[in-house]
Amino acid sequence: MYNNKIVVYTSGTFDMFHSNHLKMIEYAHGLGDTLIVGVSTDELVCSYKRPPIIPFEERIAIIKALKYPDIVIPQRSLDHTDIVKKLNIDVFVVGDDWTGKYDYLKELGVTVFYFPYGSGTSSTSIKKEIVDRYDEIKSKIDHQPNPDVKKD
Repeated sequence: MYNNKIVVYTSGTFDMFHSNHLKMIEYAHGLGDTLIVGVSTDELVCSYKRPPIIPFEERIAIIKALKYPDIVIPQRSLDHTDIVKKLNIDVFVVGDDWTGKYDYLKELGVTVFYFPYGSGTSSTSIKKEIVDRYDEIKSKIDHQPNPDVKKD
């Protein structure tokens, strides 16, 4: 708490921004007075999964353009102990695909919410759809030789 205001923190990669990202940020906004959103740096994301499609500078600009966050910061670690202490965070919100991962924050007096994404839209599903459509189109291409390409 800071100046008698509840400080809420949520974070994510926010790659290929979609409606579930927006829903989680909107939900987090409703849980307190000040919303801080952390955007994972490319280096952080690459430490535990494939690189994001959208570069960090673009992802953070998208989040800054939203009406819900009061503050948007880079997130450089999955350990949130320091950020909770430095920013006086009262409430932590993260997608339910991380259920249990941040329970340790409760020991610091933080209320942890695992936002239920549910089924449907995710960056992973969007990427898969793009690849599937590309493969489908590629399989339909006429496989005739290109007359402009000379063979040796």
